[in-house]
Amino acid sequence: MWHVSPFPVPPALNEKKIIAVLGGGITGLAAAHRLTTLGHRVQVFEQGRLLGGVIRTELAGGWLIEAGPNSFQESALEITALLDELGLDRDRVEASPAARNRYLVRGGRLVPLPMSPPAFLGSPLFSFPAKLRVLAELFFRRRTRPSDLSLGDFMRSHFGRELVDYAIQPFVSGIYAGDPEMLSTRYAFPKLWELDRTHGSLLRGQLARARVNRAQGTPSMAKIISFRRGLQTLPDALAARLPAGSVTLGAQVERITGGGSHWSVTWHDGRLSHTEKFDAVIAALPAAALARLPIGAAGESPLAGLESVVAPPVSTLFLGFRRDQVTHPLDGFGVLVPALEKRAMLGVLFSSTLFPGRAPEGHVALTVMIGGSLQPDLASLPPDQLWAAVRHDLRDLLGVSGEPVFLRHTFWPHAIPQYNLGHGRHLAAMAACEQASPGLFLGGNVRDGIALPDCLRAGLALAEKAAR
Repeated sequence: MWHVSPFPVPPALNEKKIIAVLGGGITGLAAAHRLTTLGHRVQVFEQGRLLGGVIRTELAGGWLIEAGPNSFQESALEITALLDELGLDRDRVEASPAARNRYLVRGGRLVPLPMSPPAFLGSPLFSFPAKLRVLAELFFRRRTRPSDLSLGDFMRSHFGRELVDYAIQPFVSGIYAGDPEMLSTRYAFPKLWELDRTHGSLLRGQLARARVNRAQGTPSMAKIISFRRGLQTLPDALAARLPAGSVTLGAQVERITGGGSHWSVTWHDGRLSHTEKFDAVIAALPAAALARLPIGAAGESPLAGLESVVAPPVSTLFLGFRRDQVTHPLDGFGVLVPALEKRAMLGVLFSSTLFPGRAPEGHVALTVMIGGSLQPDLASLPPDQLWAAVRHDLRDLLGVSGEPVFLRHTFWPHAIPQYNLGHGRHLAAMAACEQASPGLFLGGNVRDGIALPDCLRAGLALAEKAAR
């Protein structure tokens, strides 16, 4: 049962507003929740039949399956405050210490990612010349850069080709399911771009940042967390705080018109069209939906250029095995696979190691990621063909034998928006649209970052802007 939030804060110097939120993903839900606690009325319009966007958790026969994200970093004070406000303390779980290791594949075998300078120097993951190149980066000076660089070019200029091929490229596949030769450093990894601009050396910049964090008492590593019954706990908790009647599912928005504090949203429920009046509109939608959104009486699409934002397909296979079917100790977060290794999968999460309660007693759970920018055709294969494609990889790398005792397949045809070279023009188009349409606020994973904390912070910030 949805109920009124027990944390209302009357809006300071603002009269009560009625605000439309387009999109019931995590950004839209965070915005709606914050507006409600500020004392405003909200109406969330979601085209689908479920809230939470790509965050979906399933419980089946002792298995806990995450169809989308598996975890997130508690990386900002406002995130911690939001979780406390939602009463999620007792449901929150931190990643197991057993998940500390991260593995990469080189030469057909798993190699732990070195997590300290001594471990890096002794690691078989990189050659001696590659290690010297990394150490030399400490002495780089600031240089004149063009307005942007691909992440591949940027990182090669700092660390050389080998580190890009065997560390950066698989890392990018694990985060973006993307291609470092296409991703924009400036927009996809703005902190790296800023370290280069201010320090010249990324390593020297990281050391300086670590000194500041120590002086301020800030933890060097953000905690990786989830919830006992999976990540869907978070959107469910946000939705439960909204007043009854605040959400309309199955709503196809046909157009929005107006400006200032006078907006109309026209939407279709599958049978009839409806028009409602609002003081402001928040559009927390994916790039493709923003591109198609008619804004104005003539049905213009000022954000049509966002249609060119690439979001490659990704499939995940959640696989359950008896413990004796897997010889690897699974003593880590998971494994990422460089493209040079010519494997069918991007990587594997050791799901039952990462958090408790992901597999029945005596069993283990693996989540295999397939597709992305470099192998998009693989992602669309049916589950039996996907399993056939990755079973040899799992046998070779993890010692998996036999058939899985449990399998669940999820296909995302447009998984993660890519902040590729030229992404700045999309950001400029959204800023121009807001400027031309006062009272319209745009945000979400195409603008504010793709990680779950980024989307949460974007929703909270959109709410504050709309309230003002």
